[in-house]
Amino acid sequence: MQTAQHEYTIREAAALTGLSASTLRYYEGIGVIPPITRGESSGHRVYLESDLDQLTSVACLAATGMSIGDMKQYVANGPLGASAAEEQVALLTEQQQRLTVEAEQLELRQRYVALKIRYWHAVEQGDDVLAQRLAGEARALADGLRRSTSH
Repeated sequence: MQTAQHEYTIREAAALTGLSASTLRYYEGIGVIPPITRGESSGHRVYLESDLDQLTSVACLAATGMSIGDMKQYVANGPLGASAAEEQVALLTEQQQRLTVEAEQLELRQRYVALKIRYWHAVEQGDDVLAQRLAGEARALADGLRRSTSH
């Protein structure tokens, strides 16, 4: 005996996936997700458990900063199974590399802020020698930040 799937409104789907209702409509409209079933009498979107599973996956991809185009390709490849595995791995590997670069840039920005805090403590304490050394380190780090973000 097969049990009926629970159906969700767009508001419920939004709450359960963390995506706004407007984002759900947008993702459907541009083809990130396939068209959602409509209620027979109301014509409103009706989300099923399988839709929520896919939306949760898409929400996670979006949270990584994956581009819309890559998300579309990833979702389109999903039903292809093993024949699309190589492309799926490539999409995820490229995203992983982008996240690695972002993490490195974040770490540099954190180091810069820490240097500036130490600089201002040195200024406050009247330690001009330390303040000058820290200012030089901060400038060098800022130059490194500029170079890393220009690529």
